Amino acid sequence: MVQLNEIKDNNGSTRPRKRIGRGIGSGMGKTCCKGHKGQKARCGVSIDGFEGGQMPIYRRLPKRGFNNYNFTKDFYLINLGSVQSAIDAGKINTAQEIDEILLKDIGLAGHSKNGVRLLANGRIISKVNFKVTAASKAAISAIEKIGGSIDIDLAKKARSMSK
Repeated sequence: MVQLNEIKDNNGSTRPRKRIGRGIGSGMGKTCCKGHKGQKARCGVSIDGFEGGQMPIYRRLPKRGFNNYNFTKDFYLINLGSVQSAIDAGKINTAQEIDEILLKDIGLAGHSKNGVRLLANGRIISKVNFKVTAASKAAISAIEKIGGSIDIDLAKKARSMSK
């Protein structure tokens, strides 16, 4: 059995770091492998995207679209298939209502600014009742098709966030 103090890297898997500026005998002294003078020999060089005076490609290409980040919603996305697997594993009781607190407690949902949104990826076969912030149309129809119900409280969540 291997002990922790006996573990070491395989031969040739690691190389020693390059120690530059340690004298001419090291082969990496004086100019420190940077050549003579010029912008790239100095510290703080930033010429990423510079194309020799030619108009850079990020300025030649047209800009499209607009993202208004002030009003975007940050939902934690949960698929119906993952809810069904949690039901099969016995983490969720189908008799009780499935809300965001329960989903966080069992580890399906994490922290998000605007709550939980259900998506229709995967199959759900258990009749369950949901109370979430948002859901896709396909998820709503899939839940209602098997006889479950879904209560979407996006307006309540928005009011509580603004207070």
